[in-house]
Amino acid sequence: MAASVCRFGSSVGRVLVGARNSVLLSLRRRQSSVSYAQSLQAYPETLLTTLDNGLRVASEESNHSTCTVGLWVNCGSRYEKEKNNGAGFLLEHLIFKGTKKYPQGALEKEVESIGAHLSAYTSREQTAYYIKTQSKDLPKAVELLAEVVQNSVLSEEELERQRGVVLKELEEMESSLQDVCLDLLHASAYQGTPLSQSVLGPSHNARTLTRQDLLEYISSHFKAPRMVLAAAGGVSHSELVQLAKQHMGSLPFQYEADAVPVLSPCRFTGSEIGMRDDAMPLAHVAIAVEGAGSHSPDIVPLMVANAIIGKYDVTYGGGKNLSNRLARTAFEEKLCQHYHAFHLTYSDTGLLGVYFVTDKHHIDDMMHMVQNTWMNLCTTVTESDVARAKNVVKTTLLGQLDGTTPVCEDIGRQVLTYGRRIPLSEWDAKIEAVTPKVVHDICSKYIYDKCPTIAAVGPIEQLPDYNRMRSAMYWLRF
Repeated sequence: MAASVCRFGSSVGRVLVGARNSVLLSLRRRQSSVSYAQSLQAYPETLLTTLDNGLRVASEESNHSTCTVGLWVNCGSRYEKEKNNGAGFLLEHLIFKGTKKYPQGALEKEVESIGAHLSAYTSREQTAYYIKTQSKDLPKAVELLAEVVQNSVLSEEELERQRGVVLKELEEMESSLQDVCLDLLHASAYQGTPLSQSVLGPSHNARTLTRQDLLEYISSHFKAPRMVLAAAGGVSHSELVQLAKQHMGSLPFQYEADAVPVLSPCRFTGSEIGMRDDAMPLAHVAIAVEGAGSHSPDIVPLMVANAIIGKYDVTYGGGKNLSNRLARTAFEEKLCQHYHAFHLTYSDTGLLGVYFVTDKHHIDDMMHMVQNTWMNLCTTVTESDVARAKNVVKTTLLGQLDGTTPVCEDIGRQVLTYGRRIPLSEWDAKIEAVTPKVVHDICSKYIYDKCPTIAAVGPIEQLPDYNRMRSAMYWLRF
């Protein structure tokens, strides 16, 4: 069976590579002759090839002298059980510590010799290992990636050393109160399901997970159809495909018996969880309802709705002139130090909410304003609010693709999630289609009269009773 090749480019028309690069060059020189629409069409198309073993190879070629190449894998804490929760995170620390071909010292020298930078991350549904290097060193980068993913030694000595590193990170995470608050939010919202588990896992597992546990984790998840080799920058797609065949063509694609990992359904529960500590100077609070999954068409309208809510930090200048009503009120009445709206999306669910930091005297007022803002989204949304929010979403979308590493991540994440990379012009069309009525309807669907989940940390004595917060999720008007 021959490898299949797909092209994902502009939905309006194809632009020759030379012309695209010319427009991109003029954009970098900030020439005003290039419009926003032209810039969307000028973005290089994403090429996608599927190898015989099911490994997908995706790339975006530009005229950069550097490139980022990485492997994105469909695995994370949501695929873990209570017994091995944290295995993916522990593996992330071990996987670059030596392979059968390159012991740790030799591997580090190989990376340093080409001036590359190795990195990795684990989330609830995806794991990534990637390298940023000069474009001419793409072959070595792919070789090293293939080696660490397929032939890591995972020595017992290094495992014991990395246990201490992970335990230290668990301690440090406790000082990041936003992370603590959002982990508590997941634990409460998805209680009794794998999505409630943290990425780092409990300290008990960090102390007890064995080398065999990690080998079983690799055997279960590191299968070619669950992986995407993504690259961005000065790369040739045909060269990348050949390198993938050479170094990753033997990646396994079959499972033993019925061992195929599947995502178990997750149930959202309206609830409340808190960690009260009156010695802390500020309270960290998150309130959320169940949002849309990554495949839902409601994703873009919810992005616009969140942009209407916006964000605020006490360090911002010109607070009284902010067009965002919640931010302006937060500034004028000194309701909080910081807030931002978020929408954390997963395969079949999501958390749509607002996180804020305030002192103990303003928790009630800030919660009231947040819920009041939600009700406004469900009932009275203006044209100007939506127009401003759409511009924010567009700017954010383009800003997140500044550099080869974020582009590579965007490719890997989207191909794993959607089976393709959605072109910018398609995202733009979806954003443009959002109207005040669409925002009203979608927010009513997800927010109005829904049971929220609340997580709070710090001096939270003044946090309103849950029943009162639940009753503020709708308005009775006569």
